[in-house]
Amino acid sequence: MTNTAPTIPAKFYEVSPKTKTFFGVCLVLGVVSFVLALFFAPSRAWPNFLLNYFFFLILSLSGAFFIALQHITNAYWSVTVRRLAEALVSYLPVALVLGVILVLGSHNLYEWTHHEVVAKDPLLTLKSSYLNLPFFILRLCLFFSLWIFFSLKMRKNSLNQDITGEHRFTLSNIKLSAIFIPLFAITFTLCSFDLVMSLEPHWFSTIFGVYCFSGLFYGGLSLLAYLTICGSQKGVFTKDLVNENHIHDIGKLMFAFTVFWGYILFSQLMLQWYANLPEEIPYYLRRFDGSWWDVGVFLFLVHFVLPFFLLLPRQAKRSASYLKKMACLMLFSQWVDVYYMVMPVFFKKGPVFGWIEIGVFLGFLGLFGLTLSRFLNRVPSLPIKDPRLTDCLAHVQ
Repeated sequence: MTNTAPTIPAKFYEVSPKTKTFFGVCLVLGVVSFVLALFFAPSRAWPNFLLNYFFFLILSLSGAFFIALQHITNAYWSVTVRRLAEALVSYLPVALVLGVILVLGSHNLYEWTHHEVVAKDPLLTLKSSYLNLPFFILRLCLFFSLWIFFSLKMRKNSLNQDITGEHRFTLSNIKLSAIFIPLFAITFTLCSFDLVMSLEPHWFSTIFGVYCFSGLFYGGLSLLAYLTICGSQKGVFTKDLVNENHIHDIGKLMFAFTVFWGYILFSQLMLQWYANLPEEIPYYLRRFDGSWWDVGVFLFLVHFVLPFFLLLPRQAKRSASYLKKMACLMLFSQWVDVYYMVMPVFFKKGPVFGWIEIGVFLGFLGLFGLTLSRFLNRVPSLPIKDPRLTDCLAHVQ
């Protein structure tokens, strides 16, 4: 069966040489900053590596989840923007390679990797069957294998459909999505436990994975909105491909996950504050102490309060220029959220920020940007023979 989608000339996102040069410079600055930090301030180098590793990883994973979500719900509104989500998963193989570097620095990040510490701590001894470096590496390899296989397979089906127009590729992606989503829920939860929660191995939260997922999709939707609007401004997505109704739908999802993030944040805090258990409250005592309290208040304001009220009006979600600014704000706030999860473990007196933090972030930004640019320059900017494209182009509200 072939689809009846309208014939649309294949356009390419075409990231400009100037932009790619910018990303290249960022990458070089990041590598230099990280290497210098390893020599002069290793106590800051590795936490910053983990912070940005996790931040850009969740942005990439948001693309995989978005693709699967659209296929399993048979959504038509998102067809013209789905290729941008497919671009995000290009970073996953790169993140797998960077994971090798993370493992090399694990002794500087995770206390449970030190045998002498575990031997003196009864609780860590009990957890050692799970929290040990060989099993940690094995889990990361398993997680990435599943994420890369499913996301690249769904993307390959989408690209093949651009050539043949066969409906079977859509049906295949629906089946793959049905398998991927529950696997993703489990693997990402465990990954968030491994990479972030195990920084404080005495502390635990049963909804920490949900909290990290809320940030994952919050940041991913913001990036998708930014890329979509940039594409519209460049003329890649004309008005008949992406109109204010498509922008509105992305804006509604951004607003929804602003509320969801706030709800999960409150749920975790309220339950652990109310129970007042010694295994749970140190996480918050550390973050409510000194200048970390100010960072927490700032995070609550820029991650929840401002986006909630600024995205509340209907017109705010239909204005491309306005939503682009909101996307930048929300991406920044999500980075601050990851910063707030990671850094208090290493800097108990308060936040530390300087050339190392800026440099390492720029390095990851450059690598992430170059990876996306390479994909976007090589493939059409939208699935030109998707059977739902006709409905997408007629999308109105």
